[in-house]
Amino acid sequence: MDIKPILVALSRHRIAATLITLEIALACAVLCNALFLAVSRMDLIGMNSGVDESRVAALSLDDCDGCQPAELNGRWLQQLRSQPGVQAVGVVNAVPFGQRAGTAGISLDPEGKHFGGVPHFYLLDPGAIDVMQLKPVQGRSFTDGDFQPVENYLPESAQVWITRALAAHLWPGESALGKQFWMSSNRFTVAGVLENFARPDPGRSESGVASAQWSVIVPVLTHAQSGTYVLRADAADLPAIIRDAVAAASKVTPEAILSSDYSATLAQLRDTYFRQDRAMTRLLLGVCLAMLLVTALGIIGLASFWVQQRTKQIGIRRALGATRRQIIGYFQTENLLLTGFGIVLGMLLAFAGNQVLMHYFEIDRLPLYYLPVGAVLLLLLGQVAVIGPALRAAAIPPIVATRSV
Repeated sequence: MDIKPILVALSRHRIAATLITLEIALACAVLCNALFLAVSRMDLIGMNSGVDESRVAALSLDDCDGCQPAELNGRWLQQLRSQPGVQAVGVVNAVPFGQRAGTAGISLDPEGKHFGGVPHFYLLDPGAIDVMQLKPVQGRSFTDGDFQPVENYLPESAQVWITRALAAHLWPGESALGKQFWMSSNRFTVAGVLENFARPDPGRSESGVASAQWSVIVPVLTHAQSGTYVLRADAADLPAIIRDAVAAASKVTPEAILSSDYSATLAQLRDTYFRQDRAMTRLLLGVCLAMLLVTALGIIGLASFWVQQRTKQIGIRRALGATRRQIIGYFQTENLLLTGFGIVLGMLLAFAGNQVLMHYFEIDRLPLYYLPVGAVLLLLLGQVAVIGPALRAAAIPPIVATRSV
C-alpha cells in the first residue's frame, strides 16, 4: 500500500496524530519499565534462600539485660532440644528474611583501596550449620577447627564460605577458593562456595536486588553469641514446636523479651518479608494494564473520530472500486505508522526513565529485550484496537457515503 496519501492525511490532523503518538510513547516507556520492575520483584519473591524453609524456624530475643551468652544459650538450647520432634538446634546472629545483624563493607586489599561491596556476615555455630544443612558446591565442608571465638563482632582471621553470587561479584570469571578479603583489620579466606544463601534483607540493602545473595558464612563457637536460635524439625511438627517454645519463653528467660515478629518458621518470615513486594508487583501490573487500556481507548476513539470525519471520502473510494479489505488495510497501516513513531520515541523515554530509576532507587539496568517486548505488545494492541473502527469504515455503503454532507 502506498503510504504517501496516509502521511498527507496525517499531516492535516497534526495535533491529533501528535497526541496519540505521545500517548503511545508514554505507554511504551511506562510499560517497559513497569514490566521490568514487576518481573524483578517476582524473581526476588521467588528467590532460593538456600534453606529448607518449611523445616527450619528461628527464635529471637530482643533484649536480655545482664545475661551471659553461655548461660543464656544453655537454657534455650536445653529447652529446644527437649521438645519432641526437634532434630537439630543452633545459635546464629541472623536468618534469611529475619533481622539484619551483620552488614559490613569489605575490600579486596588490606589497605581498603579496592571496595568489594556490602555483604551480610552470618555467624553460625556447629548446630546452626547442621540445622541449615549447608553443603558447599565448591571447596571443602566445615570442620571442627573452623569454629572460632569472636573478638569485636568477628574473628580476627577466619576461613569463611560465601555464596556463588558474591564470588562472581568479587572475582568475576575466577575461582573464589583461597581468595582473601578484608573487613577493616579482619582478614577472611574463602574455603568454600555455597550455591544460595539469602541475606536477611534481599532487595532492600545498599546494593538493591543485585546483592540479594551476598552472604558470608563465618563459623563461630556456640557461646560466641546468644539471643537468636534456629531449629530443624518436620514441617508438620514445626508450628507446634514454635508455639510451645514461645509459650515457655517467660519461664526459660523471664528477664528477656522474646520477639514474636521474628520467632517463626522461615517460610512465615519469607511471607511477611515479601508482603510489600507482592503488593508492589500487583500495583505495577495494574499500571501496565491501565496504560494498555488507556492507549487502546485512545486509538479506538481517534480512529472512530476519523472514520466519522472521512465518511464521504471513504464512500468515494468505495465507489471508485476500493474493496473492504483495502479500507481496513488503510486504517491498519495508518495506525501502524502512528504506533511505530510512538514506539521509537517511547524506547528513548524508557531508557531515560530507567537511568533515573537506577540513580535514585538502586535498580538494575533495563535489559534491552524489554524494549522489543513492549514494542510488540503495543503494535498488537494498536492493530486490535483499530480493527473495530476500520470494520465500520469498510461497511459504509458507497451510495450512503456519497449522499452524506
